[in-house]
Amino acid sequence: MSKKPIPFSTAALTPLGPLLAILCFFIVSSVPLQLVLGAERAASNTEKQYNGKQGEVLWVVVPVHDPKSTVSGILLKRKIPFFPLTDSMFTAIVGIDMQDPPGKQKLHITIQTDNETDHLSYSIEIIKEDYAVQHLKLPKNKVDLDSKTLKRVRLEQKEMSAAFHHIGTRPSWDSAFLEPVKGTVTGRFGSRRVINGQHKRPHSGEDIAAPKGTPVLAINNGTVVAAVNHFFSGKGVIIDHGVGLFSMYFHLSEIDVQTGQALNKGDTLGKVGATGRATGPHLHWGIRLNGARVNPYALTALSLRN
Repeated sequence: MSKKPIPFSTAALTPLGPLLAILCFFIVSSVPLQLVLGAERAASNTEKQYNGKQGEVLWVVVPVHDPKSTVSGILLKRKIPFFPLTDSMFTAIVGIDMQDPPGKQKLHITIQTDNETDHLSYSIEIIKEDYAVQHLKLPKNKVDLDSKTLKRVRLEQKEMSAAFHHIGTRPSWDSAFLEPVKGTVTGRFGSRRVINGQHKRPHSGEDIAAPKGTPVLAINNGTVVAAVNHFFSGKGVIIDHGVGLFSMYFHLSEIDVQTGQALNKGDTLGKVGATGRATGPHLHWGIRLNGARVNPYALTALSLRN
């Protein structure tokens, strides 16, 4: 007698269904929810990676869903204000300080709307720059300061810090930045200076040699926040260009503007000189970007839109 085949029935497997469901529940519940969500967020950020050398400037963009959003960032404890470029995109120019530590750093970004707050993290790869060493010989009283001069210098340092205090939410510049004067670069940004055999702070700007009296131009639209005459920098002008961007013009022979005056790109603000601690007629041109000391020529090389 032939045996009848035993019919295959899914009913025989039904007891495994609940067991598998319970097993899957325990596996999923053992993984923290933030890891699951974090993986999705990390994937969305994989293309948001930037790199630049010490002293360079980065153009960083952040997409938004609400044009009324406010966007801000923090890089190495420096606040980075973002401003709207379009209804769906905010942007910022981010400065890498001349002495920022090389390696990967995080730009932490906060997007705030009326209903929610979102947090992003962009990777910034900082590349070490090889700075030159510059030896200078100056009069002894310009290097070894007496107590009276030292007191003056400290007060002037506080005055400089106060000039950089205001951070506007909107840029005032109009497209690309100008070079303030044509001449020969005699002091490179970032140079490790040795003055009269003493190691001093690295050079935080570009020195451009030009004949005394050569007009010095505003590199872009902005407002004069300081017109000073200091021991080290001589006669100088500081311009606020908005969103934490300031330009500086030192060792002038004449200052042709006043504090609070609005300037357009290309306006004459003063004339080349040798006031302060200077070896000859030249312009010391400096840039501060949200507290970072950056190479002025890195700013002129950046393709900017208003």
